[in-house]
Amino acid sequence: MRLQPLPADKWDETVQRSLSLMLPPERCNPQDASNALATFANHPALAKAFLRFNVHLLYSSTLPPRIRELAILRVAHRRDCAYEWSHHVELAHQAGFSDEEIAAVRRGGDRGLEAFERAVIAGVDELDEKSQLSDETWAALGERLDDRQRMDYVFTVGCYTLLAMAFNTFGVELDNDREV
Repeated sequence: MRLQPLPADKWDETVQRSLSLMLPPERCNPQDASNALATFANHPALAKAFLRFNVHLLYSSTLPPRIRELAILRVAHRRDCAYEWSHHVELAHQAGFSDEEIAAVRRGGDRGLEAFERAVIAGVDELDEKSQLSDETWAALGERLDDRQRMDYVFTVGCYTLLAMAFNTFGVELDNDREV
């Protein structure tokens, strides 16, 4: 771990307010926060700004949860981010994914996913490699997603790519039996 979760004796009201966007008040403490949030607590102003955006993508986005989690899992796989992967596998299950479908995400959707979901994966790959979607993928996504949803899709991929970079760089360790 390069950047340790904020020590318990450093948690103050500023830290608690910054994390309250993601956590209920009773979990805004070093014992109940995830390793990721406890690491973010090292920089409360950044945490507050980032979490406001991340909460939108997770809870207010126009993307259907299944598409959101499909994109996030593909990012986590491509970026080799164990922390992100472990947390979003559970959210993917909640969104209706089977273990076989989750395995297909790692393979690039070659089998086990429908054509539209393969386009979602292809879009993540394109954004990661070229920082843009091809006209073909934009059109394929447009078969089921409107413009706002495609915008949320691009920002979701970008946000979770950023998170993967941060988690991997900081060395955020998996939470042992803690909720996210």
